[in-house]
Amino acid sequence: MTSRFTELAIDCADPEGLARFWCAVLGYEVLDTDDGLFTIGPQPIPDAQRGPVPPTLTFARVPETKTVKNRLHLDVNPTDRDQADEVRRLLGLGARPADVGQRDASWVVLADPEGNEFCVLASRRP
Repeated sequence: MTSRFTELAIDCADPEGLARFWCAVLGYEVLDTDDGLFTIGPQPIPDAQRGPVPPTLTFARVPETKTVKNRLHLDVNPTDRDQADEVRRLLGLGARPADVGQRDASWVVLADPEGNEFCVLASRRP
């Protein structure tokens, strides 16, 4: 038997606000808001279209603030536009440029509204 990656828990100061940001980034929706936790994920998939299910993201309020570079981060790939257009869209949603020491990379490093770094990779459009 093996385990399957089903959920990523993210500590934050504003679970609702960060959940809204990541819903807009990923096209997810809020699935649950139990006890101040906000869980987001893809819209339910009809049984006829079953396949790999992306993990959900759960945002939990914590008192600590982020002070150092993430040890784990998300990579996103635009599906319907090129990388530069997607970076502009994400900046408009509240992301900001981040410097984690990258140099001449093919990806762009941004930070979400709470400073969590993530990468925008080149488009995977056909």
